[in-house]
Amino acid sequence: MGYLKEIGLYFMMIKGVFIKPTKTSVLRNLVLKEIDDLIIGSLGIVCFISFFVGGVVAIQTALNMDNPILPKSLIGFASRQSIILEFAPTFISIIMAGKVGSFITSSIGTMRVTEQIDALEVMGINSLNYLVFPKIIAMLFYPFVIAIAMFLGILGGYTAAVLGGFATGDQFIQGLQEDFIPFQLVYAFLKTFVFALLLATIPSFFGYYMKGGALEVGKASTTSFVWTSVFIILSNYVITQLLLS
Repeated sequence: MGYLKEIGLYFMMIKGVFIKPTKTSVLRNLVLKEIDDLIIGSLGIVCFISFFVGGVVAIQTALNMDNPILPKSLIGFASRQSIILEFAPTFISIIMAGKVGSFITSSIGTMRVTEQIDALEVMGINSLNYLVFPKIIAMLFYPFVIAIAMFLGILGGYTAAVLGGFATGDQFIQGLQEDFIPFQLVYAFLKTFVFALLLATIPSFFGYYMKGGALEVGKASTTSFVWTSVFIILSNYVITQLLLS
């Protein structure tokens, strides 16, 4: 029953986000601040991880190609499929659940502990709209981050394959172009939008409804990371079954 209560409370929170909106002039500044904190502030770690993991994917693919009959272009093909379908949208989202999710939970949770949320309510401001709605709008730019992750992952694979002598540049690019299905990009970005909503709302839920003091803020951040990761993986499974099966 406890889980059903939490799920119901989550959807009530979503409903509360979209009623009694904050003034547009105030909301604009809040959205810009959230874009800077959640999107632009995450580009550094996303770029670093994407480039080197893309290189690792290419190297491991090359090292496991023992059969000389297999064409070298397979390295580019495997790198493209791995990065576009799963690595960039799903793996990066789980990393963002730790970085962005913990930030959202701790920031809202600290406001709850210090009674700033109560002060907003006393002033007649819808605290859910004021705190959560800008984060949802900011995370709509999250596919831009994933697009950069895809590009840098493939670039990292190209660099590792060519500099490591596993394939020539032409062979790798040939593999990138082989049997390319444009719908796979649509699939990747569709689930990225779902992940973005989960990354914005689940950590906000745990921060907004937490109880206790500073110690509980840390516990709420850990819990939000776990549950955000769980729902990202579950939604990834469901979307994959619906769109690719």
